[in-house]
Amino acid sequence: MYAVPIAQLIEEFAKMPGVGKRTAERLAYYVLKLSKEEVAVFAQTMMQAKEKITFCPICQCLTDAIPCELCSDSKRDQSVICVVEKPKDVIKIEKTREFKGTYHVLHGVISPMDGIGPEDIRLKELLARIADGSVREVIMATNPNLEGETTAMYVAKMLKPFNIKVTRLAHGIPVGGDLEYADEVTLTRALEGRHEIV
Repeated sequence: MYAVPIAQLIEEFAKMPGVGKRTAERLAYYVLKLSKEEVAVFAQTMMQAKEKITFCPICQCLTDAIPCELCSDSKRDQSVICVVEKPKDVIKIEKTREFKGTYHVLHGVISPMDGIGPEDIRLKELLARIADGSVREVIMATNPNLEGETTAMYVAKMLKPFNIKVTRLAHGIPVGGDLEYADEVTLTRALEGRHEIV
């Protein structure tokens, strides 16, 4: 039905998360309407992002500076770490302008059904940060679903020997919800109402 290059372009767009066949078709046709110069800029921008973006060695967030802007900010409370699943979650919490601590990005959650165990997410980096004794609280801001709760409980258990406070975001975010879709007010309330994991 499609010329081979169009079919291949549609196939590549369809590999993106949340992009179905129809959206992939629209994106492919959009790209074909662009001038060669615009396509070159688009491709170059993607390549630059891929080449320049790396993980912050401290918080594991995506960055183009080592350490990232948040970890190098001396005004942030280094004794409080907010643990999130994805880099997008850091941006979402930062938009509330309420949290003044630091972050740690796990890049996933424990999900035995999907074959993802504790060794598949960035837990050892978190434990290394806590080992120096300067952290007094870890806020578990994983999503309030089965995997997020499992991960929060596992991390709380791992941190027990360090004798630090481990809290969990409380009300405000619905069970089964996703931090990515929560508004700033909801996230602010969730941060204010966090509770300790026992």
